[in-house]
Amino acid sequence: MPSRTIYADYQATTPVDPRVVEGMEPYWREMYGNPHSNDHVVGWHASDAVEKSAISVANLIGADPDELIFTSGATESNNLALLGLARRANSGRQRILVSAIEHKCVLEAARSLAEREGLAVEIIPVDEEGFVDLGALQEMLDESVLMVSIMAVNNEIGTIQDIGTISRMLQSYGILFHCDAAQAPCAMDMEQLASQADLISLSGHKIYGPKGIGALFIRRDVQHLVEPIIYGGGQQNGLRSGTVPVPLCMGMASAIDILRSIEGRKERSRVARQRDSFVKLLKEQVPTVLLNGPTGDSRHPGNANLRFSGLVAQDILGSLQPHLAAATGSACTTGVPEPSHVLRSLGLSEVEAESSIRFSFGRFNTDEEIDEAARLVTLAARSWQSINHP
Repeated sequence: MPSRTIYADYQATTPVDPRVVEGMEPYWREMYGNPHSNDHVVGWHASDAVEKSAISVANLIGADPDELIFTSGATESNNLALLGLARRANSGRQRILVSAIEHKCVLEAARSLAEREGLAVEIIPVDEEGFVDLGALQEMLDESVLMVSIMAVNNEIGTIQDIGTISRMLQSYGILFHCDAAQAPCAMDMEQLASQADLISLSGHKIYGPKGIGALFIRRDVQHLVEPIIYGGGQQNGLRSGTVPVPLCMGMASAIDILRSIEGRKERSRVARQRDSFVKLLKEQVPTVLLNGPTGDSRHPGNANLRFSGLVAQDILGSLQPHLAAATGSACTTGVPEPSHVLRSLGLSEVEAESSIRFSFGRFNTDEEIDEAARLVTLAARSWQSINHP
């Protein structure tokens, strides 16, 4: 990557914190044992490391370590949650509710259940800021619903849902609640989340940890209701077979420990200030720019999803290369780009969705980079405005 590239795509993936890399290093070279080797000290040390990692991850959400299943990432966690629960569903609960702005892996897993397992999958609408329509959700609830899946923090527009209220709505019907929380650790306090949701998906590479590692919290009394999607040696309570990657577990745990420190908590306000400065500078220079999604504290602190009216997002992004990295946030299925389903769910037209760019900032952005990013985007937008409207 060119050294001059300003990175503004933190919600796609975060750089690994150097302290995380340092913490992982011994588990590549010195403590390299298989954590499932129970007959010797090398395996015992590896097993202890995994247990230590599970404690850190569990502490993030207020859970116990035996309720944590390490996975390859949030996509696997989401699939295990939905497919695993649905495949052991009793005949009286054959409906699954998912919000309209869930990550594609949740929507595709749900679609698979509808097509292959015959379950009824229903979409919960959201308002123009991406908040779940609680009135519509309430009307959809009854004892035929197996599970509701609603993400804590949206990956495209940054909306932070009222998870506590949603949880209370479901409890009286005995409905299981799955929460994709991959984007949440950098955006909100999560110490009570395990008391609000029955299953919670997490990801290492969204929180300055390594790629290839994630976790699924499954409440202890729910675990017997989940059918594995990976079979083998029966590791991790029989819910996810395969050798647990010790260095990656340690990396995810180290990243979480940093986030939960005083430094990590202060980081949110600093990143939010930088994000707000970027939006303010851009709007001053390009008055037609509009913000998609919520305003105020109910938004991921690093997220700025901006609509450049009359322009095409891909044109602007192309002009910014290699100086600034951002993203449209739109989905790409079978190699064919399509407008963001999240933005369309807010009521935006196809043209409006295709004029929107997600800028997401994080730990290693400097104030100088924020100013330069605003300058670069302003130049690109003005250039395309002059081309389209000479």
